[in-house]
Amino acid sequence: MTMRSVADICIEAKRGADALLRLSGTERGEMLEIAAQALVAHTPEILAANALDVAELKDAPKHLIDRLTLNKDRVLGMASGLLAVKALKDPVFETIESSQNAAGLKIKKVRVPFGVVGIIYEARPNVTADTVGLALKSGNAVILRGSKDALRSNQTIVGCIKTALQEREYPVECIQLITDPSHKSAEALMRARGLVDLLFPRGSAALIQSVLEKATVPVIETGVGNCHAYVHKKADLSMAVPIILNGKLQRPSVCNALESLLIDEEIAEAFLPKIVMELSDRMVEVVGCERSRQIVPGLKPAIEEDYAAEFLALKISVKIVGGLAEAIAHINRYGSHHSDVILTEDAAAAREFTKLVDSAAVYVNASTRFTDGGEFGMGAEIGISTQKLHARGPMGLKEMTTYKFIVIGEGQVRS
Repeated sequence: MTMRSVADICIEAKRGADALLRLSGTERGEMLEIAAQALVAHTPEILAANALDVAELKDAPKHLIDRLTLNKDRVLGMASGLLAVKALKDPVFETIESSQNAAGLKIKKVRVPFGVVGIIYEARPNVTADTVGLALKSGNAVILRGSKDALRSNQTIVGCIKTALQEREYPVECIQLITDPSHKSAEALMRARGLVDLLFPRGSAALIQSVLEKATVPVIETGVGNCHAYVHKKADLSMAVPIILNGKLQRPSVCNALESLLIDEEIAEAFLPKIVMELSDRMVEVVGCERSRQIVPGLKPAIEEDYAAEFLALKISVKIVGGLAEAIAHINRYGSHHSDVILTEDAAAAREFTKLVDSAAVYVNASTRFTDGGEFGMGAEIGISTQKLHARGPMGLKEMTTYKFIVIGEGQVRS
């Protein structure tokens, strides 16, 4: 069978976008419900396909295998995510604001879909379901280009959803999967200007950088996560320990996991040995600055690159800082503008931190692991943007729309 070209896929997606726009919010919601039911009904086939993908990746790093692996609970979670998105308010044609000008024109600013959105992502089949759900609910056709490592999983997920939708006579052209795993297909999607309205890269720093450099279609950068915790001199240390452990250990392979720990010099002698012991007991490799190694001599030295690294593994960097200003400066220099937290009982310090740290999500006394569309009440997310245009942080339904002005007149002409 001849493999379809990316251009043909994009053209078909455009037809799907036009058909989707004609559907009501209720009908698009029903599409999500059908998709969720299909995932549950076809869980055995999805898991069988995923097992074949995982078997071929068995020698890969643990964090990659974890991202790729599905089980029954994860498939049910994907279905639940679709239903959560279905339950959200329909953003399409929502009035953002309205006014009347001096000429008597009634002007409305309303949300509309982008049209055709594409996503290039790595071995995370859950992203396939999340993206389909967000795209359909927001009225967008979607072109999925996953990695070859998850190809069987993605084909099975998309296949069962499209079959179920087709049986109910919904426009399945609005969901497209590129099955060509070559770099050529990815680059063709990046350059499909005029056919693709917005592109999301989601994966490693190398993938994101490649898309940013090569794409001619508009791109939203979903950045890597070098997330920091700063333990302020007035922190509740008993609270700080579980927050740090959760940030590092709850799921080390994801972008909102904790990678860097900053400790105020006034409490370093008391706190550093304790937190190092807690982390080391859980098999976390801790690398530290020279001052931290004087306090805990067994620490491995941190190199410059460690402070900017997204480890995605059981590893964390530690640096002792001279106070709030130095902590903020360090985060803004080495961080990835993703998620950072201050641990403090000082309200003034918390305000300064949240005001000056230049990240998409800034926390006070809570784990960075909460930076997630589901946790933020968005149902799901297509990614977490670390840029400032057009979206920042977890991107849900509203971030999947743009807007246009609808102007109603009664014969007015401009003088």
